[in-house]
Amino acid sequence: MITPTLFSILVANYNNGHYIAECLDSLIKQDYESIEIIIVDDASTDNSIHIIKQYQNQHPNIFLFHNSENKGVGYTKKRCIDEAKGEILGFVDPDDAIALNAITKMIEMHKKNPQASLVYSNLYYCDEKLHITGKKYIKQVPQGQYDFFNDDGDISAFTSFKKSSYLKTIGINPYLKNAEDQDLYFKLYDVGEAILIDERLYYYRIHIGGLSTLANVDRSYFWRWKVILKRAEEKGINMEQAFLDTFIRKTSVNRYIKIDQTLRSFFFPSLIKKFKKQ
Repeated sequence: MITPTLFSILVANYNNGHYIAECLDSLIKQDYESIEIIIVDDASTDNSIHIIKQYQNQHPNIFLFHNSENKGVGYTKKRCIDEAKGEILGFVDPDDAIALNAITKMIEMHKKNPQASLVYSNLYYCDEKLHITGKKYIKQVPQGQYDFFNDDGDISAFTSFKKSSYLKTIGINPYLKNAEDQDLYFKLYDVGEAILIDERLYYYRIHIGGLSTLANVDRSYFWRWKVILKRAEEKGINMEQAFLDTFIRKTSVNRYIKIDQTLRSFFFPSLIKKFKKQ
């Protein structure tokens, strides 16, 4: 009898007690049975742990780990991967949810594409109550592109990856406070193919406390550029003009402001295309 592939669902939690029950409901109801749910709590101060333990008492495939102090999302997500035993892994944020067939779809696509390091899907945008408010339209990214920077954010949630591919990289940067997902996608992209499942398997909740939305979008944008510039430096690519094309100097206060207000959304537009043509 062939043992089914174990899928590790990874959840990095910090003070998401208000939303995590809906997240866990979507995970335990998956139509694929061979899963483990790895939760690393980053020293939450709300009722998150109480809620998680209630689910853990009823579902033995939920494993809860604790950081002794708040370490940040990079460290916490790296620990999620380190604690996982699955052949295929995927992050689900504790304030989001996935479709009930999401893991089945991921497993099937990975098996069809053994050369793929990562598989990603389309997604729904949702309001604070997880009601669908919009759809993200993404495309299949090119393979093996030296100057790939995920310009339009096509590789995003829901993304799964092979543990064997991850072990070929240096892993997530534990010091990142944001954009740790992009850092991971770049590294996985360099060691295998990235394959799109053109179905919406992820429910992305937009709310005031989200790390990449609303009040936190400027911070998210900063960390994303930090990751891009580090990648560019490693590859010997000068990104100065591409960066400057997205900002102007506000002389009255001697600081940068954004040119295009659409950058205040979760999307990352194709601002590097002009640079690539040069």
